[in-house]
Amino acid sequence: MKLLAFDTSTETLSIAVDAGEGAPVLEHTGSGGAHASATLIPAIERLLQQAGLVLSQLDAIVFGRGPGSFTGLRTAAAVAQGLGFGAGLPVLPVDTLLAIAEEAHAQSGASRIVALLDARMGEVYFAAYEREGVCWRTVQPPALGRPEDVPVPPDWTIAGNAHALHPGRLPPDAPQVTALPTARALLRLAPALLADSAAHPAAQALPLYIRDKVAQTTAERAADRARKESLRGTSRTGSE
Repeated sequence: MKLLAFDTSTETLSIAVDAGEGAPVLEHTGSGGAHASATLIPAIERLLQQAGLVLSQLDAIVFGRGPGSFTGLRTAAAVAQGLGFGAGLPVLPVDTLLAIAEEAHAQSGASRIVALLDARMGEVYFAAYEREGVCWRTVQPPALGRPEDVPVPPDWTIAGNAHALHPGRLPPDAPQVTALPTARALLRLAPALLADSAAHPAAQALPLYIRDKVAQTTAERAADRARKESLRGTSRTGSE
């Protein structure tokens, strides 16, 4: 299948194109978040050109629907909707936490994964997945909560970006894998999801927010910046 995949749910923009027929997957990584709205479409156009494809030749557009950065999710959904509608292509929304589980499995071989993404405000997005053959079974659907309240069964692996940002608030004995929802992971997930009729018309390209509160207060933003600066300072001290 010929597929375009992208994720803008974190501070890292990830795009990949699979031209099918044994062609190598082409990838692009850049700055996500607010930057993605300006760079996503030009980067997609360059990758398609490198692959020798035009949009209408694709079978589907795969995108990370969330949870994650609100700005990033809106960007991904809007671009998937616009490109899909313009080219008459179906869209395949994929949970970003599932993409983290897939990426962590590719890195470590783990098959029972609690996927987490930092949600700011002292919270995380989390979900649990167990791999069965080439597919994943959802054990815990995406949810929002405090890191210390995330259920992590014995012998399950924690994957994502939350453990570095919330030190001491997750089970210390659980295996940990640093992973993000990459476009390549989305491509690997796509065939089984498409076979399961998970694709939708372009108009149904919608984000998955989980949290109703979209904006942080000034105090919350300041506290978040201070926490990240403290972590960076600790990292620099440890490397000296």
